[in-house]
Amino acid sequence: MGNEGGGRVLRELLTELMPHKGKIFGALMGLFVGWIIVRYGVIRGVFVALCVILGLYLGNRFDTRGDITDVIDRFLR
Repeated sequence: MGNEGGGRVLRELLTELMPHKGKIFGALMGLFVGWIIVRYGVIRGVFVALCVILGLYLGNRFDTRGDITDVIDRFLR
């Protein structure tokens, strides 16, 4: 007896969840931000959320354009 059944179940589960990856990501981010707000307060929680959003934006720009200097220049003006 091996673990072939477990691998098959995991593949099926991932196949079912992949169309909903945005919803899953959003729910996990909401859970994380909610935990930060409860743990550290609203102001610190909002600050962390803004840092995450800025990081996602800069990372996306870097991924799509390959050069982040124009984004940083525009941000610092």
